[in-house]
Amino acid sequence: MEKLNPREINTTALAFLGDAVYEIYARKYVMDSGQQNADRLHKAAIKYVCAAGQAKAVKSLMADFLSEEEVGLIKRARNRKTASKARSADAVTYKLATAFEALMGFLYLDGQSQRLEEVVLEALKRIEE
Repeated sequence: MEKLNPREINTTALAFLGDAVYEIYARKYVMDSGQQNADRLHKAAIKYVCAAGQAKAVKSLMADFLSEEEVGLIKRARNRKTASKARSADAVTYKLATAFEALMGFLYLDGQSQRLEEVVLEALKRIEE
């Protein structure tokens, strides 16, 4: 499989991949609580993967946790014009959530697995606050 350079990929495509990457981390985080009922697991995961949760996390992370390069990517992704519309969130929240997912996709494709895990765990923690 060819290694992709995430710096050359548009932020919408990064968000496409980042959505899946983050979803796995969020589901594992919820499973670590000891819950095994699939319906309850799904309901518990929603607060972490919904647009509002992701937007809350990314706003908080931008203030004091992310690098300059990461903040730049988020701003670029947030400001990108998209044809898709938010289904369950206002436009600002949806754009922030998409920007968060773009960061997840970027870190994953760039092979920054340790940084990805640091950012995800901090995001999950801040969503709970």
